[in-house]
Amino acid sequence: MASKKILIIDYGMGNLGSVQMAFKKLGVNISISDNLSELNNSYAYILPGVGAFPQAIANLRNSGIFDVLNEQVISNNKPILGICLGMQLMANYSLEQGKNIGFGWIDGKVTPIKTSNKLHVPHVGWNNLQITTKDLIFNNIDNEAHFFYDQSFRFEASDEKCVIGVCEYGEKIVSVIRKKNILGTQFHPEKSQRNGLKMLRNFLISVDQNYDIREN
Repeated sequence: MASKKILIIDYGMGNLGSVQMAFKKLGVNISISDNLSELNNSYAYILPGVGAFPQAIANLRNSGIFDVLNEQVISNNKPILGICLGMQLMANYSLEQGKNIGFGWIDGKVTPIKTSNKLHVPHVGWNNLQITTKDLIFNNIDNEAHFFYDQSFRFEASDEKCVIGVCEYGEKIVSVIRKKNILGTQFHPEKSQRNGLKMLRNFLISVDQNYDIREN
């Protein structure tokens, strides 16, 4: 059993059920909620996301989640894992459908992926993960392991020290970012089978050593 509550944040965008199911495969029940009181009282967060950046930010602001989450993550240093769009929301701004301001937790911007005619956008499917910096989130995960991506936009980090993993898709694209308690993956761990479950397990263990997570 967990001694500390981790919450999957519901802001009206994202494959919440798939994320929750992935944790259930690890033997852990994690709640999904948009309740501000629950957000305040949780120890750590999962911020998933599928869709457009502008709508996501609008939903977060209109629901009050933006301000609460900003306080809990920045002022109270609570851990958070952003997935796909959830990672991109951590940037200063996105150029999707104009310029839209994000959380600004990790300096950088979100821009369209540009590739040769041989590579399609959106970038959908399995691709590698090149681990560039040692991190607990990569425990028991091999360098060049494959994860599932679904993206038309990319995170361009201003500080390369925050980039701990990349993939190759015509050029190097940021796959994993870390800044202290803030972690983001451009790929979908919940759709990445065994390697994805390993990564989610590592996140659980990193935020609460009392989680008893065993290999399936």
